[in-house]
Amino acid sequence: MATTTFDMQLLLDGLGQSILIFGQNGKLVYENLASRTLIGTDITLLRANGWSAATALFKTADTDPDKHLEFYRIQALTSLRPVRFSILRSGERIPAWASAMSAINGEICTMLSFDTPDWFALQELMGKFRSEMKDAIESTSGHVEIIEQLMKNKQIKDVETMAKRLGGFTRLIGIHMNRVNRLETLVERLENIRTGRVKESIRQRKRKIALKTFFEDFEESLDETGLIDPETDAHDHRSRLTLDVPSGVAVLASSTYLTRILQDLLRNAIMYSMKATPIRITVRVVGSNAQIDVKDEGYGIREKENERVFEAFQRARQPQIISEYGYGLNLYLCKHEVEAMNGRIWFTSEENVGTTFSMMLPLWKEETSSSPSSTSSN
Repeated sequence: MATTTFDMQLLLDGLGQSILIFGQNGKLVYENLASRTLIGTDITLLRANGWSAATALFKTADTDPDKHLEFYRIQALTSLRPVRFSILRSGERIPAWASAMSAINGEICTMLSFDTPDWFALQELMGKFRSEMKDAIESTSGHVEIIEQLMKNKQIKDVETMAKRLGGFTRLIGIHMNRVNRLETLVERLENIRTGRVKESIRQRKRKIALKTFFEDFEESLDETGLIDPETDAHDHRSRLTLDVPSGVAVLASSTYLTRILQDLLRNAIMYSMKATPIRITVRVVGSNAQIDVKDEGYGIREKENERVFEAFQRARQPQIISEYGYGLNLYLCKHEVEAMNGRIWFTSEENVGTTFSMMLPLWKEETSSSPSSTSSN
């Protein structure tokens, strides 16, 4: 087989990550186009002063003052494994890696690589959040003014009429506050995913979850959980829900995150199906995992839109779906949260027949788990 050689500089310039390579003497020996874009005019300092300039320019985002750039460089050189950290650049937290590289002449070099943050999803959500807040403030202020005028209207002497009018306005205020609160929760979840905190949060919360007990509690909580938008006609969710969960099945996961994910999946099943149709949640063991299916007999998803389902701010374009209030973000969040629990999520669907969302989570094993063996409420 013929050996293919590459121009190192062209190869680095073709990467989306910012790459800086420093020789054993601290001199900057390679840079790429992405790094010049990220660093700007400071690249001249790196060319002139090498590693000493890098330690001055790239302040780590670690709160421990001893964990500076040199600290991570030494870790990478001694362990010969990439070391992950973050730097602060123009007030922005940027994920970074320090790695040891062996040159052809045997010289050990240090490579710094910086991710290019993709803030599109957060920017999109913050735009929606600001719009929602603006609408809520303007609407609530208007309703409060009307309520005050009604209270001063001496011509309305019928208490029942007054209560009916006031109740309509307070319901509208409640709808706006509910939507703002839901958006605030989505912002927090998205922030945790994009900053990497979700993995650490789940690592701390993972416990043994006995699914039989978990789903019994989950079903009981539905009476007090506002799953759907308050403007949607309320109805009895529990009467539509059937659970098929065998005894003795336990997973290693966070019950807080699992509850949130199931609420999102159940909300979709409720919103995108007729009121009388059943919704089934089933659990079965598949190898070393537990598979949880949430199945509805709803509108289904068009095949041409399958790839958009887990993307941020994407919703199916069917009239029945667009008419429901939503942001097109929950399934994106669910996907990342399931994966952070070492699981995976997928779906099967047929338009006008129904949809099944499925997720796999690892079974809890006493011999491999360092978590407490008792079921946790975390």
